[in-house]
Amino acid sequence: MKMTKVFLFPFFIILLLFSGCSPVESQHEKSVQDYQHPIPFNPERYLCYKTEQSMTIDGKDQEDSWEKASWTNIFTDIEGGSKPKPTHETKAKMLWDDTHFYIYAKMDEPHIWATLKQRDTVIFYDDDFEIFIDPDGDSHGYYEFEANAYNTLWELILLRPYRTDDLPKVLNEWNVRGIKTAVHIEGSINDPNDEDAYWSIEWAIPWYALAELAPEGRAPKDKEQWRVNFSRVDWRMKIEGNRYEKEINPQTGKPYPENNWVWSPTGRINMHMPEMWAYVQFSDIIVGSGSTQFQYDPDEEIKWALWQLYFQQVDYFETHGSYTDDLGRFTIPDIASSECKFDPKIYITPHLFEIINETCTDSGNWTIRQDGKIQLK
Repeated sequence: MKMTKVFLFPFFIILLLFSGCSPVESQHEKSVQDYQHPIPFNPERYLCYKTEQSMTIDGKDQEDSWEKASWTNIFTDIEGGSKPKPTHETKAKMLWDDTHFYIYAKMDEPHIWATLKQRDTVIFYDDDFEIFIDPDGDSHGYYEFEANAYNTLWELILLRPYRTDDLPKVLNEWNVRGIKTAVHIEGSINDPNDEDAYWSIEWAIPWYALAELAPEGRAPKDKEQWRVNFSRVDWRMKIEGNRYEKEINPQTGKPYPENNWVWSPTGRINMHMPEMWAYVQFSDIIVGSGSTQFQYDPDEEIKWALWQLYFQQVDYFETHGSYTDDLGRFTIPDIASSECKFDPKIYITPHLFEIINETCTDSGNWTIRQDGKIQLK
């Protein structure tokens, strides 16, 4: 038996060498991760002009400034254009002045309903309209505002997206002093005996409430861009007697999942992906008196390429239980802009990672870390 083992072992090694296999690393471990985001990276863009008019917050867009402001594109499904088109139209527009960020949204709806009247309850259990604002675009430290057709508010601060970890990250008991909102209903609320036209909501959010997480703790400057998104939650309803009720899925015994119709889709049923939110560029030009161009920043290509490596690194950890600094494991994104060079470096520890790349102008490095915070260093 001993002689047989001694003879076969070298023969086994020879077979491995000729077969191209390694006794310590499988072909599965060598494979490159094939990554592609569910939808192309193409966030919406909006030029937000200033108003000199005193705005009456009444849920209507009757001021001259609102008449001159442009509408956003019509909202789509949160997962993108491959999903069914929303059954009801939603659109919004924006203005600003030295004290407030103004938002007006209009939602076509034949059956307007609401139940929640207590502030800071989970408003998306009703049909609602939601605002998300990341002032400095680092994907951490952002705001969420929700309201239903009763004009019941819920304001939150997110320290980081839910996906990053299981630690507490939401400041829920946060009410904005001086916020102004109003709902207008073209029709009736909670009356299934008629057909309504739409409900609209108007917001005036004071800059001092947003400045805490904004660059240099201030309101935006001319030509500055913030990441913003809007969402409309719409539940599948039925008429039961003289009231509305959520329609129950007989297979689960629970209400059907809500529709998520958004301004700038994320590709997944998750609004908390700030990297996919729209770009709102603020302009000092008074609305209707002139125009400007959206300032495209080629560094956004670098940042999106880093995000694609981030998602692959997270997937790698879930599969292997560790991070890797071997770029050969990943699908390397192409950078379309000739101004930019994508030559990333990865640094890891057993529990942390950082991926960096120079800016397009060699003025520093963009860096993204394991919790998804992206910033310029």
